Amino acid sequence: MGFKLESVVPWGRSMQEYVRMFDLRTQEQQLRILDCAGGPASFNAEMTRLGYQVVSGDPLYQFPADAIAQRIQETHKKVLEGVQANLDKFVWQEIQSPEQMVQIRMVAMQQFLEDLPLGIQQGRYVIAELPVLPLNTNQFDLAVCSHFLFTYSDLLSLEFHLASLIEMCRVATEVRIFPLLLNFSGEVSPILQPVMSELEARGYRVEIRKVPYEFQKGGNQMLCISGRNYA
Repeated sequence: MGFKLESVVPWGRSMQEYVRMFDLRTQEQQLRILDCAGGPASFNAEMTRLGYQVVSGDPLYQFPADAIAQRIQETHKKVLEGVQANLDKFVWQEIQSPEQMVQIRMVAMQQFLEDLPLGIQQGRYVIAELPVLPLNTNQFDLAVCSHFLFTYSDLLSLEFHLASLIEMCRVATEVRIFPLLLNFSGEVSPILQPVMSELEARGYRVEIRKVPYEFQKGGNQMLCISGRNYA
């Protein structure tokens, strides 16, 4: 079954959020970065404007910007309603309300939409779907994945997670995944520890690191993976 736009709820975050979610130090922002399952985030657009190197991979990029924009308009209220129904699961400090959250994210997604046509021409947005990426081995220094793996571990199997993480490690020297919580539950994904144990058994180095970002309560940790040599 092919990837269908009508089955997706597009949702994107800003460069500022990425920097904090993945604890990207100034020198790390200069690395060759892959944003895997990047969706309509403005990370690529904003980093590119600053002269940095980012490639975003997602099956969403097979659709034109106007179709994605229409889908965002059709679905953003569902996200708002979901957050409003789970107010106690979030930290309302820097973002002070669900309505402000939507406003911030819509600004980020608009930057993405404006950048997408040129970014596709420049090869910065690539049609790519885990667990198999059409990318070269060791092509990147760092691969990041936001709000996909572990977030949807009620829908995506342990085997899918393992295959996806191993594939990301093939194309990048280091992999970082954020957050480690199961969607709106506020609970750590039940497959996190089994995934970490299996990766360690296969020779990868795995580490959970605290990051300077917390919007979902308890969602202030990322998984870092490195260690295999695909040369």
